[in-house]
Amino acid sequence: MSILQPGQRISNYLLEERVGAGSFGEVWRAKHHIFGDVVAVKIATDKEYVRNLQREGVALHGLRHPNIVRAIDLDPFAEPPYFVMEYVDGPSLREVIDRVGSGFPIQAVVQVLRGVLNALCAAHDNDLIHRDLKPANVLLHRPPEDVSRITEQCIRVTDFGLGQIGNDTTQSIMQSGSHQTEGGRSIAGTLAYMSPEQKTGSVVDGRSDLYACGIMLFEMLTGERPQGNELPSTLRTDTPPYLNEVFRRCYARLETRYDSARSVLVALSATTGLQPPKPPPPSLPNATTSSSCPSCCEHVKRDDQFCIHCGHQLAASVPRCEACDAYVHTHDQYCIFCGNDLRVLNA
Repeated sequence: MSILQPGQRISNYLLEERVGAGSFGEVWRAKHHIFGDVVAVKIATDKEYVRNLQREGVALHGLRHPNIVRAIDLDPFAEPPYFVMEYVDGPSLREVIDRVGSGFPIQAVVQVLRGVLNALCAAHDNDLIHRDLKPANVLLHRPPEDVSRITEQCIRVTDFGLGQIGNDTTQSIMQSGSHQTEGGRSIAGTLAYMSPEQKTGSVVDGRSDLYACGIMLFEMLTGERPQGNELPSTLRTDTPPYLNEVFRRCYARLETRYDSARSVLVALSATTGLQPPKPPPPSLPNATTSSSCPSCCEHVKRDDQFCIHCGHQLAASVPRCEACDAYVHTHDQYCIFCGNDLRVLNA
């Protein structure tokens, strides 16, 4: 039973709801007590795993990428020890697959895979191997109601806690479990998504994560995990040939697998298969209702000209003050920077 309660304060954050729990810790949605920013707080409930919590936080802190859950704060010496992360408002890929089964649109499959591969490129470039990549560790941040309109910007890869940094490893307090090889060596992760070399306890590189990508690709396309030598098209006849090939080159022996996540992205970009449609430009009526930024999927107001989260231009054109050349709003009567009269400009 959890000793933590809603309303309890952890650093600057007030706990709201528990969203995950494991043998050694819990994850809570929390809100900053002044600013109201929503975050996820991972809390160690077993002191033996405080060091692991610290290592996980340090591993994520070095990763700055829009497809990777962002680290915000860490204090392994607090009571209780905690790690604050970006809160992802949306389901896991596991939940989406379970809901849509083999009806996952091809366009959306490609977008999810690209988002995951972009995250892996950033991680592998920083000498970090995930080692527990699976649909439960891929989150969709504020995805559209229509699954076919999912974009790679919505994808967030999380839980690098079992990751390998160089020759070192981290272990998540939300771990999937550890296992023993025939030689007595301990391995950790989820067996269903492990590469053959990881199952034997060998030192792995980025290609091990690509093996898991292949399994997830098959699962998105068919709703099932692969068995034997079957291709996705065996179970889903509308699978494009290039996705069969991407799966085959990921779900393969180490020596015949793609050599990097970037190589898989290149293979996807070079295809002539179905391409995801570009999001339509948002309309900008004189209203205050919310919409979503087509670049980062964060909430914006419909009359915003730029996204306040990522800076993406939302308006087709943005007027400037003739006096100081600063950006102004279409409804402004005077420039807020220099005071110039804009009523002629907006007439």
